[in-house]
Amino acid sequence: MDLQIRDHVAVVTGSASGIGRATAEAFAAEGCRVAVWDIADEASAIAADITQRFGTVALALRVDVADVASVSAALAETTERLGPPDHLVHAAAIGSGRFGFPFTNLEPGDWPRVLEVNVMGMVNVAHAVAPGMIERRAGTMLFVASVAGQIGSPTDPPYSASKAANITFAQCMARDLAPFDVRVNTVCPGMVQTPLNRSVWQAWNERRPPHERRSYEDWAGEKVRAVVPLGRWQTPANVADAIVFLSSPRASEITGQTINVDGGYVMHW
Repeated sequence: MDLQIRDHVAVVTGSASGIGRATAEAFAAEGCRVAVWDIADEASAIAADITQRFGTVALALRVDVADVASVSAALAETTERLGPPDHLVHAAAIGSGRFGFPFTNLEPGDWPRVLEVNVMGMVNVAHAVAPGMIERRAGTMLFVASVAGQIGSPTDPPYSASKAANITFAQCMARDLAPFDVRVNTVCPGMVQTPLNRSVWQAWNERRPPHERRSYEDWAGEKVRAVVPLGRWQTPANVADAIVFLSSPRASEITGQTINVDGGYVMHW
């Protein structure tokens, strides 16, 4: 299927690993120019790899999404070197690094940085790209949330709360920007083997007495079989495929939606 986005410009935050990286690669595979926005040093090597493998242009920029000035500077450089962004995908996120079941395992001080990156980071990138999309009367924004934002996963309450905020703010934006033909959607991954998912296991495992500790593969495999009807992991590529489709003209009538890529984990009856 031709997604009709060749030569478009896609900005992907958090694209040095996991879902963000898979998404940057998926856009490049469709012939898009890609801006790799990440705070990690690996971004430059990843952009070079994407350029070589897909024969397109990938630009690496070190960006702290929680810093308004950093986001503004990255947008200016992206626009100068690649062109104005047609698509924004915000995949940058962090967890608290604590096992929050019950939530009293955490302290109030465990919350601010998660909310700063996951919520205000979303706000910062949205405020940066929206004016240009409004002016051009075209564009898409896609925010990577989580099923944890819908079911209140107890493993990391700050993360769950931030992902719920992502979903509702995206719906606010979808309504506001619809008159300008700018579409905004949210994708919620389920069980994906990413560094963030592994950190949840690490926080859980460290709280267990030695005889109850388990390997990541054993712990996560049991969880997948118990809660995912399809009985298997979702991959970063699975999520990226949905993101790129929703960003394309093939999804021109889809806005304000929360799409779960979760193997059936969350079903709203």
